[in-house]
This record gives sequence, structure tokens and C-alpha cells, in this order.
Amino acid sequence: MQIAPFKLERWFAEYEHEADIMLAESGIRSLDTDRFDTNPGELGYVIPTNGNPDFRAEVGERYDRTADEVLFTCGTQEANFLAFLSLLGEGGHAVVVTPTYQALHAVPESLGEVSRVGLEPPEWKLDVDAVADAIRDETRVIVLNNPNNPTGRYHPHEKVEALYDLAADAGAYLLCDEVYRLLAEDPLPPVASMGEHGISTTSLTKAYGLAGLRFGWLVGAEEVVDGAWEWKDYTTISPGIIDQHVAWQALGEQEDEILAENRELAKRNRDRVREFVDEHGLDWYDPVGVNGFVSIPDGFENGKEFCRSVVEEESVVLAPGDLFGYDQYFRIGFGLPAEELEDGLGRVSAFLDR
Repeated sequence: MQIAPFKLERWFAEYEHEADIMLAESGIRSLDTDRFDTNPGELGYVIPTNGNPDFRAEVGERYDRTADEVLFTCGTQEANFLAFLSLLGEGGHAVVVTPTYQALHAVPESLGEVSRVGLEPPEWKLDVDAVADAIRDETRVIVLNNPNNPTGRYHPHEKVEALYDLAADAGAYLLCDEVYRLLAEDPLPPVASMGEHGISTTSLTKAYGLAGLRFGWLVGAEEVVDGAWEWKDYTTISPGIIDQHVAWQALGEQEDEILAENRELAKRNRDRVREFVDEHGLDWYDPVGVNGFVSIPDGFENGKEFCRSVVEEESVVLAPGDLFGYDQYFRIGFGLPAEELEDGLGRVSAFLDR
């Protein structure tokens, strides 16, 4: 198994620790622990290791699935990783819609063959026919991230349904990474609720502001979930007991309040970044979630040159677009507290004015 270095994480490792402002953060601002009871009692393993059955049943109900069709994981990253191992562990072919989070194509590429179907700027529309053309006899999974990271494009339900039908006709699965879904004002139904060929992965990181919990889940056909659970025995074994304890609270009585707060923050911050984009004559696709993919200013060869100049002169971290395959763009995250966002935008504006 040969896997490419994770370029985005290496970029963050180079600059994030020393910088003043992380304006490439891809999640909503973090919640304080004092909102929750953080004492689960004895600090042992979660038993069974796929997660508390009653809690899995509650999560499964959100997708019209059973507890046995849910696996709790260490964030969405592990959910996707285990799903790919379950689906592609003996080789096979995946069709991946890009640009996207690198793990969604790098992990399948390390296990089998991948055909990428690109979204085209400036609208980043999903071409269903191009996905259909990429499917082979050995295709086992079509991979989508919706809303999309980095562009913020929220593909409409009819196109997601069309991808589901393509997967079903091919005897494959549609895996959708849905970490930003609940930041939308009117979220689409999750892919796992569409039928046996749908797989949903998500976590409490991006929409709930609980990145430090590292708590996520995989929902899909029992054979896929069982295969992923077998691999999980070789990774994290079980979810963290404190993670599960707090997650159960976040998905309980507090959920509506948390999501309402976070959607309002994302909306206000998006409006502010839209002003920034317009003020400086830049372009973006008006995003859903907390990421925007913005054209680089004139006078810079590519996104990496621009982002490196900004962080070195203003101590503000942005993400170069070439990390996602588009070097004339940069990713900006706007889920952080409003005052931090304002400070970061002010510094970038000062840089551009100079």
C-alpha cells in the first residue's frame, strides 16, 4: 500500500503552529466543554467496539437504518478510510468527484484504481454523464463530498439521486462524505437513506464544532459496515468513551440549539467574506458550509505564492488551491469566531492594498 503525502496537512504543519490566525480552518468554531457532562465514569473501552448499540440505533434512525448498519469511528476520516478498505480491500475501481478532500481520492488510489471526474469552475457543476462514462465493470464505489470541500458547491438532490441510480445499476455504492450537510439551511436527505446502495459518512467536527471529540460514523449496508468494523479492530479498536459520552449529549437535547447557533454564525461570516471578495475584485462560488474557493489576486503566479506571501507577511494561514488540484484558487475558511475572521480579513486586505 503506497499512499501520497497529505499535502494540506503538511502545509498546515509548516505554518499553522506559528501563525496568528488560521483562516483556512474548515470547520465551525469549537464549543466549550462546559456545555457538556464530560464524566463517563470508568475509562475503559466502548463495548461493543463498534459503539453503544442503543446510541447506534438512534443514529441509524436518522437514515432509516438499523444499529447493525452503523459503525462509530474516530472522525469522518476513519469512517471513509474503513469504508474504502471494506469496499476496495482486494482491489477494484472507484470513481471520485473532484476537487475534494485529498483522502477521498488518495486512499482509494492506494488500494485500487481511481477515475476522477472534475467539477469545472466557476459554477463547479456536477456532470452526471461524465460520472456514468467513468464507471467500469469493476467499479465498486462512486465517491462524492456534498457540500463540497473546497468549493462549497451543494449539488442538488436530483443529481445525487442520479449518481445513486448509476451506482445501483453498476452493483456498486455511492459513498457521500456529508460533514457539512447540516450547516445548510435546508439539508438534503442523507445518501444512506436513499437505499441499500447508499453510504453516508460524517462526524461532529464540521457542523457541530466538536472537532476535538474525533467522533464520527459510517452508515450503510451491513456487509460494508461489517467489513469496516473488521478493519477497525486494527486501527482505533473502539471509539473513545468520553467522545461517545459527549456525542450522545450533542445529538440529544442540545442538537437543535447547537446547529441553529452554528448556521447563524456561518451565514454571518459568509456574508462578511462575500464583502471581502467583492471589495478586492475576486471571484468565488457562493458556498454552503464554511469553505470558499476564491480566485487568486492579480500579480501572483499561483495560489501557493499568494498564500505563502500572506502567511509570511501577515501571519494568516490560507490554503493554496493547488492542494486541491486548482492552482489559481485558494481556500478560505470562515467558520471561526467573527472577531478572528474580521482580524484575518483585515490583515489580508492590508496585504492586498500594499
